[in-house]
Amino acid sequence: MTEPSHREAELLAAHEQERPARRLGGRLGLGVRVVAGLLSAYSLVVVFRPVEALQNRMTFLAVALPLVFLCYRSGARLPWRRRSGPRPDEAGPVAGVTTAPEPAPEPAPEPAPEPAPEPAPDGVASGAPDRPTVADWLLAAAALAVLVLPLADLDAFRERGSGAALTALDVTAGLVLTLLLLEAVRRTVGRSLAVICVVFLLYAYYGGYLPIGWTIGHRGFDLAQIVSQLYTGTEGFFGVPMQVAASYIILFTVYGAVLDLSGASRFFIDLSFAAFRNSRSAPGRTVTTAGFLLGTVSGSGVATTVSLGSVAWPVLRRAGYPREPAGGILAAGGIGAILSPPTLGAAAFIIAEYLRVSYLDVLLYATVPTLLYYLGIFLAIEIDSRRFGTRAVQVDAPRAGRLLLRFGYHFSSLILIIVLMALDRSAFQAVVIATAVALALSFLDPRHRMGPRRVGRALAKGALEVLPVTAVCAAAGIIVGVITQTGLGLNLSAIIVDVAAGNLVLTTVMSGLAVMLLGLAVPVTASFIIAAVIIGPALTALGVSQAEAYMFVFYYAVLSEVSPPTALSAVAAAAITGGNTYRTMMMTWRYTLPAFLVPFAFVLTPNGQALLGQGPIGTVLLMAAVSAVAVAALALATGGITGTTERLLAAAAAVLLLFLEPVPIVAGLAVLAAAVAVHLVRSRRRDPA
Repeated sequence: MTEPSHREAELLAAHEQERPARRLGGRLGLGVRVVAGLLSAYSLVVVFRPVEALQNRMTFLAVALPLVFLCYRSGARLPWRRRSGPRPDEAGPVAGVTTAPEPAPEPAPEPAPEPAPEPAPDGVASGAPDRPTVADWLLAAAALAVLVLPLADLDAFRERGSGAALTALDVTAGLVLTLLLLEAVRRTVGRSLAVICVVFLLYAYYGGYLPIGWTIGHRGFDLAQIVSQLYTGTEGFFGVPMQVAASYIILFTVYGAVLDLSGASRFFIDLSFAAFRNSRSAPGRTVTTAGFLLGTVSGSGVATTVSLGSVAWPVLRRAGYPREPAGGILAAGGIGAILSPPTLGAAAFIIAEYLRVSYLDVLLYATVPTLLYYLGIFLAIEIDSRRFGTRAVQVDAPRAGRLLLRFGYHFSSLILIIVLMALDRSAFQAVVIATAVALALSFLDPRHRMGPRRVGRALAKGALEVLPVTAVCAAAGIIVGVITQTGLGLNLSAIIVDVAAGNLVLTTVMSGLAVMLLGLAVPVTASFIIAAVIIGPALTALGVSQAEAYMFVFYYAVLSEVSPPTALSAVAAAAITGGNTYRTMMMTWRYTLPAFLVPFAFVLTPNGQALLGQGPIGTVLLMAAVSAVAVAALALATGGITGTTERLLAAAAAVLLLFLEPVPIVAGLAVLAAAVAVHLVRSRRRDPA
């Protein structure tokens, strides 16, 4: 996983929503890496020498946004451009990201007989020149100018903004920055989020023309007022999402890069293969465990799926797994990277900021749901290993004990993060100290010592990987700023509650569907931010705590990556295994089903907060155990037993158990026992011997 192969790079370009499109080489590539490394170094220093919030966010974006225009292709089809030959700046399914050719409906499991050409010296897969155009340089210069302008005299700029006395230059700079952010988002994650941002801007400007009686109407705002909201304070471009990108996310991406380059990725894969050796379900369990461990390094569902798939698919094939179930296992294991402590996805950091709680608290919220998620996958794998007649596979890997004795130190920095936060260290300080420890421990492995060159690579890699998230977070500030300025969030929340007639169950179902639909169009981070400010208040208005509401939104935003019809992680997995894309999506959905239902439990039931680690330890353990039985019932309903009656009974038992109340629990256990009894009776009738 240290450096993706050519095929992995193609798959990531085709299916990853947040991935750099260019690999620059030569002096320009070196210069970009140096600037990116300095950005990471700046973020590390700020942890111990804090900078005023607005100044820090502006400075971070002033470096990151120009890098976006240099590292990402435009994807624009210019009429005067020649049509012959390769087009390195041509957009694929995600605008601004180079994609591999669309796979055939039923591709072979191996790479195509005629592989794509090897990367050129500058690292570009197409082999064609891939340098920024004049337009890219002009956009980068404009981004730097409009962000350095307020930094030249920040106090005076802030006073003009708070007093609504912006100069014509301020308004022009704010409008230019708005356009630049829309273009940056279009290049990095596609048109959808850019279009949504434009709709919100039009609403802010023209909303005053809506009829007075309309719930979403407002008094209207002119350009100066909109720019003041978005550009001069911490409610727009430089709001909480931007703060998260400039602090939490870049620090954790640098930490992940250090782990990766110090050999942790290889160790995690080897350990997973060594831990499960001699059973028919071992290959599936191995892949899932490896996905969980690799998630600490990548933090991306698609990236983990692709990196894991290149190693694990041959093993799954040898074990006898059909293509679609194998793809489902890969995608489910990959998406677990965003759901699993200690390095959850970017949205989890935003939860900590919104709730004003320690990141350790967010990790605690995620612990039980994560255990239930992996329990569901392991049970489904156990069932499928019997259904498909899989077999044990001998893998050339050292013994687990030997690996742990030799390379177990890679776990120490992960544990250290938790320990330091438990000792009241901030998450920022904890991850920086853990990064330093991981760097020092790398000298125990001569092959992966973090010398000056590797440290520079890690710093550059950390910053470059955070560029698309930075663009998304800054652009999401447009949506958050408009919602705050117009009061739209409370109005839409009221509409949701009114449509659901004040019914919490219906509101929750509508909220889950809305977040999933939003996630089909925009990345996880953006869909969470938008849903948190619109759907979160609708749930809290009906008595749901903020922690429960935000975690509900978080899980459904993440699960959009495995939800048909897009399901990016499943599509990437199908491209690796050569399986049918739709059937791979449905298998992934089956493996991840508990993650779709458990969030309803902690929103709808009085004891649901125990699933977030809230309440007496005895209650937490009891509710976790009941939920585990519910997950087992789901596994039976989706493939563990045959017969429509038994499956319906098992599904009903799972739903009853997830109510987490005494009477439904007893009823659920009784229904589950009935399902098992019916299954046993029918099995004996079919096989009297």
